[in-house]
Formats: sequence, structure tokens, C-alpha cells
Amino acid sequence: MKGVREIYLDNAATTKTSDKVMKKIIDMCTEFYGNPSSMHNKGLESDNMIREAAQIVSKAILCSEDDIYFTSGGTEANNMAIRGVSKANKKRGNHIITTEIEHSSVRNVYRSLEEEGFRVTYLNVDKEGYVNEDELKNAVNDDTILVSIMYVNNEIGTKQNIEKLGNIIKNKNSKTYFHVDAIQAFGKYVINVDREKIDLMSISGHKIHAPKGIGALYVRKGVKITPIIYGGGQEGGMRSGTENTSGIVALGETTKETYKNLKVNTEKMVEFKTKLVSELFKKVSDVYVNGPDIEKSAPHILSLRFKDIKGEALLHSLSDVGIYISMGSACAAKKHDLSKTLSSIGLTENEIYGTVRLSFSPDNYVDDIPYIVDNIATAVEKIRKVLKG
Repeated sequence: MKGVREIYLDNAATTKTSDKVMKKIIDMCTEFYGNPSSMHNKGLESDNMIREAAQIVSKAILCSEDDIYFTSGGTEANNMAIRGVSKANKKRGNHIITTEIEHSSVRNVYRSLEEEGFRVTYLNVDKEGYVNEDELKNAVNDDTILVSIMYVNNEIGTKQNIEKLGNIIKNKNSKTYFHVDAIQAFGKYVINVDREKIDLMSISGHKIHAPKGIGALYVRKGVKITPIIYGGGQEGGMRSGTENTSGIVALGETTKETYKNLKVNTEKMVEFKTKLVSELFKKVSDVYVNGPDIEKSAPHILSLRFKDIKGEALLHSLSDVGIYISMGSACAAKKHDLSKTLSSIGLTENEIYGTVRLSFSPDNYVDDIPYIVDNIATAVEKIRKVLKG
């Protein structure tokens, strides 16, 4: 916004594409523009760059590059995993499991499969958003073909113990596939798909400073899965359509940079979040953290609940002064539906309406915290006065 100091605190919704990645994209569009399916040198050049990106992504999660399939983003990756596995394994069983706090790109796929005759179990979570392990263990049976659980919740930052949950699933039924939506975890944590018993995992580029429109799905070798998009047989027949070469290369570049600087970037975000909460709680009354304590939650996500205000009013007040936050998941923001995640952890309707989400990146600086806190305090005071009449 011209003439206004801008502080972007909505990085769980999307991130700014880095300058280094933008240069790669321009190079891909102007120099390395060949169709990767073409057999001439220009096409082979593009295909080699795709393979190089697959190697980078696979190295980050400790798998084979042949197990990485590029998609248009996280939503497609989730659909591809859930529908692809469910359809391919229906003769073996029709029971699938997920949680009450999944992203809509998981939850709504499960609902559609439920309408098609699959039996779905929705696991409950506690007040911090953690899956009930006993409930999971009791839910998995001989008929269970798939379990989907997100690594990090996009609204409240709950980080599940994926390794423990994976072991529970495999110990109960070794043939049950474990799908993990890691869209908010990739680039924030070291992920080991073998150790954590992950069979399929979804990631998204624009959450880690790549452009929108690129994601990937990890599929463990041997997983029985059917494509959901048919055509020319690209991506080993798993995902037809001409590859988004520039997006794929950008995802590889940002993955490399993100994991090279993972420790430093994580420490920066933790410091920013910790200081922000400390200063905010000094200046604003009746404000609470939703979900886990900030020491336990993902470094980049903070869900705050304010008494006697509307979160949407706070969002717009801060936007007017160049501070950009959200009310929760960007994918559901315009529907004005009550957050399923917040209701699942026990919040009332008024508490849900009083909730906002702040989400961070290494581009946020502690020097901006006084400006952020002062503007939140001013906005909250004004909103409370208006609502109290």
C-alpha cells in the first residue's frame, strides 16, 4: 500500500517469492523454455532441470527422487493422495480415517468419498489440537486403507507427533497407508519419511517463498495409487499435463535455500513470536493463545483470541495501517464459516469470532514489534468501545 509502512504477518497463507527464485523463474521463461516432453536438446534441458529439482526435494525428506510427483499445489497433492489411494484400494477395504481439524483440501475430499460409500472416521483432538492416540489405535482395523493427519495445523500451529502416530497405525495394520499433509511443516522441520512411517506426503511451494501454482506429492514406492488426472502420461503417468517447469525449478531452489538456513530461520521466527507475545500481553488485556503453548507450536504460527472484539474488525483496522494478518485459513476466509479447528478445540462461537492468526517468516524483524503491538492495542481499545456502546 503506497505511503504506508507494511508488515506482512500472513505467511501461513502465502509468502513473498524471493529475489533469487524470481531470477530462476525469469531464466526458465526466457532461456530454458523447452517442453520437457520434447526430445530435442531444448526439451531435454528442461527435463534435466525437473529431475534436479526432484533430487533437491527428495533430499530434504530423505527419499528417492523417483518418489516425488510435482503438482499444481497442496490442494491437488492432497486430492491426488486421498482419492488416488482410496479408489485404488477399495476392493481391499472402504474405511478411511482423518481428523476434525484438517485443511479443507483434505476434509472435503473425505466428505466427498463418504458420499460415494466410503466409511469415514473423524478423530477428535484435545484443547491444544493433538490427536487422541487411543482413539486412533481403536479406529484402525483390518478394513482401514488410509489415514490422513496433518503435520502442522495451519490455524493454531499444533505439531503432531507424526512418528508416534505412524507407528500406532502400522502396528495396528501394516497395510494401512499413512498420508500426511505437510504443507505447513515442509521448510520448518526436518522430515524423515521412513522414520515417521509416512507413505504419502503433500507439500506446497508458495508457503516457502516459491510462487503459487506449484506443489509436490511424495508417494512411497509400492503404494497402490491411481491417477486422478489423465492425459499424456507425464510424471511417470501419475500426473498428466505439461509440467510447470519454472515452478518446479523454483520449488527446488527455495527448498535448497530453506533447508540450508533452517536452524537460523527457525530461531529468528521463534524469537519474533516469543517477543511479540510477551510485549502484547503487557499492553492488551484479555488476550489468549489458542492451541499449544508457543514453545510447543510451530515457529511461524500464532493464533490469538481477544475478548469482546470481532477478529474481522481487528484485521481491517490493522490492514489500514499496513499490518497484514488473517482470521485463520485463507482458503476458508471468504466463506465466513466457523472454523472447524477452533470449534474442535472447544472454543465458543464468540471466542472463534474474536480470533485472529499471525504467521511469520524470516523476513519479519523484532524491531517492528513495538509498531505492531501499539497498533493492535489501539485497534482493540477502539473496537471494544464501539462494541460496548
